[in-house]
Amino acid sequence: MQLTLCNEVIRELDFASQCRLAAGLGYIGLEVAPFTLSDDPCTLPVSERRSLRAMAEGEGIHITGLHWLMNVPGGLSLTSRDAAVQSKTRDHMLRLVELCHDLGGQVLVHGSPDQRPVSDAGSLEAAEEIALGHLTAAGNAAHAAGITYCLEPLAPALTDFVNTVAEAQELVTRSGSKGLATMLDTSAAWGGEDAPPSSVLNRELPRGMIRHIHFNESNRRGPGQGEHCFLPILRVLANHDYDGLIGIEPFDYHPDGPTAAALAAGYVEGLFEALHECGA
Repeated sequence: MQLTLCNEVIRELDFASQCRLAAGLGYIGLEVAPFTLSDDPCTLPVSERRSLRAMAEGEGIHITGLHWLMNVPGGLSLTSRDAAVQSKTRDHMLRLVELCHDLGGQVLVHGSPDQRPVSDAGSLEAAEEIALGHLTAAGNAAHAAGITYCLEPLAPALTDFVNTVAEAQELVTRSGSKGLATMLDTSAAWGGEDAPPSSVLNRELPRGMIRHIHFNESNRRGPGQGEHCFLPILRVLANHDYDGLIGIEPFDYHPDGPTAAALAAGYVEGLFEALHECGA
């Protein structure tokens, strides 16, 4: 288990400085929100993609993947029944897979709550069918590229479509795409699951569909800045031999982005040490 930092936390810095800060704090990489690169990130030329990848590698880290995929450009929806929106969305998702691959990333996390309401489809059943078409296409493209496309469950306070790991896993199963998976965001889990994140992981990890983790508090700050202890979560991950990345993704950067990134890294690294000392 290794830590990667969601780069919007420190987006006020230029990209090279983001890489330098993350490396200095012990992160192995940056998980990039495409909107921090461009208002239309899929149009980034190959030369700029290579430059971004080289900046990270020059600091001894990697771009580990992409998340927050659909907020730019405007007019995207995972669930819209409008044919023009569906075409634009499908093209965007497939081009994001290409972008992730070009940057050296291994995982895409599809959250974007504002771009997946059931109302765009008219019914839950229609939303599921429309989303399945997009997700299957993206999953197949990801598989061909040797990467993974994850559907992220989000709390009901954020969206009315796919609120639990179980719901996400059902869509992944129905899709059948080898490149499609799900993940767990701890803040979303505290806000939408029927059990704490550690219990959900203990129950669902054996199914093999959880391929990524985001750490954040129920108060939307970073791990270690709220009421919950993350040691039980790490213990469950260790017990199930989870060897993927843990993305640090606070939404409330307290007192500021760089400090929040530093506090989260220190807190989780301390738990890693405690877990090692007690033999998991």
